[in-house]
Amino acid sequence: MEDCYKILGVRHDATAAEIKRAYRQKAKLLHPDASQDTATTEEFRQLVKAYEILSDAKQRSLFDESYFTRRAGGHYNRSVNSFDYRAWLLKRNDEESRSKLIFFDLMHNREDDAVAEFKRMSMNHAGFRLAKWFTREDFMDYGFILCEELVLRQEYYDAFILLEQIIRMEYSYHYFRLFFPEVMELAANVLKNHLEGKIPDELALDCWERALELGFGKNSDANFLRKMASAYRRLGDEATARICEEEALRLVK
Repeated sequence: MEDCYKILGVRHDATAAEIKRAYRQKAKLLHPDASQDTATTEEFRQLVKAYEILSDAKQRSLFDESYFTRRAGGHYNRSVNSFDYRAWLLKRNDEESRSKLIFFDLMHNREDDAVAEFKRMSMNHAGFRLAKWFTREDFMDYGFILCEELVLRQEYYDAFILLEQIIRMEYSYHYFRLFFPEVMELAANVLKNHLEGKIPDELALDCWERALELGFGKNSDANFLRKMASAYRRLGDEATARICEEEALRLVK
């Protein structure tokens, strides 16, 4: 049995976030669309299998028991670091430290804490932007994972606003490449299925209007415009509702 952790290039105690990031980084290099080499194609197949195992909690537990018990007696030694980085971050109130705390918690199986701190910072600090304190690559990777956690917790407005930043970054600098459809799919799912009736119409309108600039395509844009028309109508703005409906019809002709 191959060592799934070695294939992905992560520690045995890697978090879900670290595993996701490692998989995306290696897959971009080994994907058949990027390389026609037979050996590389086989590496990609092994990578996908390793990711499928380690990204599923039950399969990962079974793998750990069967593989590492045989090779290391089931015992692992973690490096001991007397400096508690999280405690240090928690004592600080500056935006950089709190931003780093969000991603630290996200990478250390404290997803609830990461989401709670992100929400707190977004609500209490005007102009708060996670991207300011990280490399573009780190922000796009962990920012997307944070978006997934926000969606799981039904924090749809915050999820979309963060996704919008990632989408715009991708258009200016192709980083996700093969995985960008996942980003767009998550954003489209939020826009089409999780705004109307779940957040105030004013916030939903803000999202749909922003989405019209993100390149989802004519059919999706028409869908957003129809949703905007319904929201404007609920808000008593019949004139703007009709403009949105007319624009939607024009797009799909």
